[in-house]
Amino acid sequence: MIETNDPAIWRNFLPWPSAETHKHARGRLAVVSGKAHHTGAARLAAHAGLRMGAGIVRILCPPDAASVIAPAVQAVMLTPFSSPENLSREAAGSDAVVIGPAAGLDDATIANIQALGSTGAVLVIDADGLSVFKGRTAELFAVLDRDDILTPHEGEFDRLFPGLLAKGRETAVKDAARAAQATIVLKGAQTLIASPDGRIRRNENGSPWLATAGTGDVLAGMIGGLAAQRMDSFDAACAAVWLHSDAAERFGPGLTSDDLYDVLPKALLEQWKASAT
Repeated sequence: MIETNDPAIWRNFLPWPSAETHKHARGRLAVVSGKAHHTGAARLAAHAGLRMGAGIVRILCPPDAASVIAPAVQAVMLTPFSSPENLSREAAGSDAVVIGPAAGLDDATIANIQALGSTGAVLVIDADGLSVFKGRTAELFAVLDRDDILTPHEGEFDRLFPGLLAKGRETAVKDAARAAQATIVLKGAQTLIASPDGRIRRNENGSPWLATAGTGDVLAGMIGGLAAQRMDSFDAACAAVWLHSDAAERFGPGLTSDDLYDVLPKALLEQWKASAT
């Protein structure tokens, strides 16, 4: 059975801080950046992770990107890495890692994802991190565990699971989650979120204002921010998808991906108030 994705299902699982909570208890999120001329996506994801409450957020970047990113971030920390092995060491201790937005469609991205598989962090894999495994899906599956989350739109989904969409979106996403043994977020007007245990939720508050560059990077960071705070991966994905759309509707026409940061606190505040009643 397919459930409607509704805040009543996951609201009480959102990781609200208490008066005694400190930043180190709120989770560590890492976001892997692309090269110097492709850093915006990582910055969007990192700031989204902060807005969702992750206590410490770091961008891990190739050395040539550090001078580009450093002037553009404040609360987000920055650490260069020079190899997949170095990336794995720097990501050690992270609770979640977002990789894929503007990562590049090359073997370096594959090597970086494979290296991150040994960290034990929840992996949120998006965009290039999915498309780069076209025809090499088994290599991706070998990296994943049940806490990991893939966030494809239909084009990326078809590259990973060719022909599966012909069965219909619901059957396709259910079969994909089972095959990958990971949570799948199949983005669209009605985004579907599937767990490897067979659960599926349909998101029905989708917003047309999200049809603009960078909003998918924000969503990946939102999911990562909740997963870093040890929210269950399936519920974290469901919550982030709904809140992402809710924030877009609150802003309305003229939305750009950067604007989501300004309205996310309002969307979160409403859920916090509802959870307290």
